[in-house]
Amino acid sequence: MGKRFRLLFLSIVLILAMALPTAVFADAVAGDTVVTLGHDLTEQQKNAILQEMGVDPNASNVKKIEVTNEEEHQYAGKYASKAQIGTRALSSAKIVLIGSGKGITVKTHNITTITEAMYASAAITAGVKDAEIYVTAPFAVSGTAGLTGILKAYETATGKKISEDQKQVASEELARTQELGKQLGDNNKAAQFITKVKEQIATEKPKTPEEYRDIIINVSNDFNINLNETTVNQLVQFSQNFAKLNIDWNVISSQIEKLQGGLSDILTSVPAQGIIDTVLEWLGSVFSAIGDIFTSSSSRN
Repeated sequence: MGKRFRLLFLSIVLILAMALPTAVFADAVAGDTVVTLGHDLTEQQKNAILQEMGVDPNASNVKKIEVTNEEEHQYAGKYASKAQIGTRALSSAKIVLIGSGKGITVKTHNITTITEAMYASAAITAGVKDAEIYVTAPFAVSGTAGLTGILKAYETATGKKISEDQKQVASEELARTQELGKQLGDNNKAAQFITKVKEQIATEKPKTPEEYRDIIINVSNDFNINLNETTVNQLVQFSQNFAKLNIDWNVISSQIEKLQGGLSDILTSVPAQGIIDTVLEWLGSVFSAIGDIFTSSSSRN
């Protein structure tokens, strides 16, 4: 029995080790800070922005990188006009990694069009998590290209590459949310609407364009929003692109629930208890298999 008990104990330890996710990336440390500065900022503007961010450029845990206008157009350019993005890279962003499971916060300064809730939702779609985000510019700008800096900073801070598909879909989400916000005259309501659409896609798993359209129409009715045909078609395309990412909605909803402000009142459809039940069910099946092994071994003795 002693040998069997030790074997069972080691099996449990091994199962738990495989089941529990790694808390952080090996090269991602809470407190690490990355600042992305617009390539076309003057030295005076760069220094002023660093001071505004409260960043010591000589600190060992601070990295500074640049974002070019070409990079901004590479992602935002497919969904926003050249006039919206501009010809100079001026928006800058700071990301500070925080403890695992703490979610993200977003603050902005001199950003006139893109709200904190919009940045947060799009960043979460791209896989950003557990970080404090700050987006700013030397003077008032739309902020359309600000997401590019956020994602580049996060990649540098964590050492994890964000897929091109995620970057594109996140950029598309930001553009669609911005357009919807203009139509509604309410940017936060637009961000909440997009989040609800993503939630419904994750839970209902539509297969055809018609099913995606039904989700969008149903959510618009829930929000008392009247969408024109062009907007519906754009949202159907975005929804299909989002679905192709196969993102775990539990991960997204856990980040949304911790948001401070705009999206914090959005309820996710998959409760945390569902994850626990799934894990326990899986562990139960494994333990049952182990028990069968021991029973079989005992019958042969």
